[in-house]
Amino acid sequence: MSTEIKVPVLPESVSDATIATWHKKPGDAVSRDENLVDLETDKVVLEVPSPVDGVLKEIKYESGDTVTSEQVLAIVEAGAVAEGGDKGGKDEAKAKDDKPEAGGKEEKKAAPAPAAAPQSGGKTGDLPPGARFTAVSEGIDPANVEGTGRRGAVTKEDLLNYARNAGAGKAGGNRPEERVPMTRMRARIAERLMHSKDSIAMLTSFNEINMKAVMDMRKQHGEAFQKAHGIKLGFMSFFVKAVANALQRYPIVNASVDENDIIYHGYADISIAVSTEKGLVTPVLRNAESMGFAEIEKQIADYATRARDGKLTLDDLQGGTFTITNGGTFGSLFSTPIVNPPQSAILGMHAIKEQAIVENGQVTAAPMMYVAISYDHRIIDGKDAVLFLVDIKNQLENPQRMLLDL
Repeated sequence: MSTEIKVPVLPESVSDATIATWHKKPGDAVSRDENLVDLETDKVVLEVPSPVDGVLKEIKYESGDTVTSEQVLAIVEAGAVAEGGDKGGKDEAKAKDDKPEAGGKEEKKAAPAPAAAPQSGGKTGDLPPGARFTAVSEGIDPANVEGTGRRGAVTKEDLLNYARNAGAGKAGGNRPEERVPMTRMRARIAERLMHSKDSIAMLTSFNEINMKAVMDMRKQHGEAFQKAHGIKLGFMSFFVKAVANALQRYPIVNASVDENDIIYHGYADISIAVSTEKGLVTPVLRNAESMGFAEIEKQIADYATRARDGKLTLDDLQGGTFTITNGGTFGSLFSTPIVNPPQSAILGMHAIKEQAIVENGQVTAAPMMYVAISYDHRIIDGKDAVLFLVDIKNQLENPQRMLLDL
């Protein structure tokens, strides 16, 4: 029986999708729930699994084609077996091959199928654009590189690590260049950033936070917290709670602009910026003002894992009234984050560094972090933005205030 494989129903905010990668080709055996193809939208990559066991008989659209909701992507013949497969009379077929034909002549046995290429290797042309350019410029055969990406794919970082560790040098002093189209997600990110730049009167204010009290609390209670909740106590939960509290005291920072109206949100849906191979995504912690530290940590860990595995859904990314981004993860000491419309503000965290500070008239070393708030100056005055940032600083330098709702 033939089964149609269709594009999933896309949300109203997503008009179409682009076929990114087929993981099977016509004639291949497929298993129920096995991913057949990746569809890339402006925000996430959607996997389309097979609903049945069988054989992929036909592919309707190729990689790079644009498709819409419920279009038929492929046909799977349910219950069928691929040539040389394990089901449906493999032994009988073998016996038939071994049996001589009438007249004493033997049929020629089919040559054994070549071994499948290792998942971590492959041709340079099979790599993503960034990795492909690195492979060419560094003179690396990707078949020799162990991949750490999705399904063992070789990433740009894998190639760079191979070049450093295996001593692979650039091929003959080549100066290669490669022109590749942006992915849909990267193009959408570029479009949104330009929209933010062109439509928002953006301004950034800075402050610095002494992180010693937070670090001491994590050191004192971290082990007990992990035993009680099954998750580590990280820095992000402190920032999320501090932001959620401050947003309730400064609701204009949590508001958004809709033409000539200001929309005040009576909840803190905080977007957390997560970096993936395909670009930055911002899954949302909904009603963060009502979440505890453990719930925040678990939700962030879940989002991070699903982002790396390409499992985030469009619902995970929809909405958000404020964003937190942590450039300190990559070593950034100072930056000006860009507001994500229709939100009106974003908080930038940075790396923690030991610095000399004056405390009670004495010079001492302290773990300091620069923080930044970029905001839409059309509705947020400088005073509100600065006081909002000072509120966060006071909470984090006195974390017990958060536990007492102060």
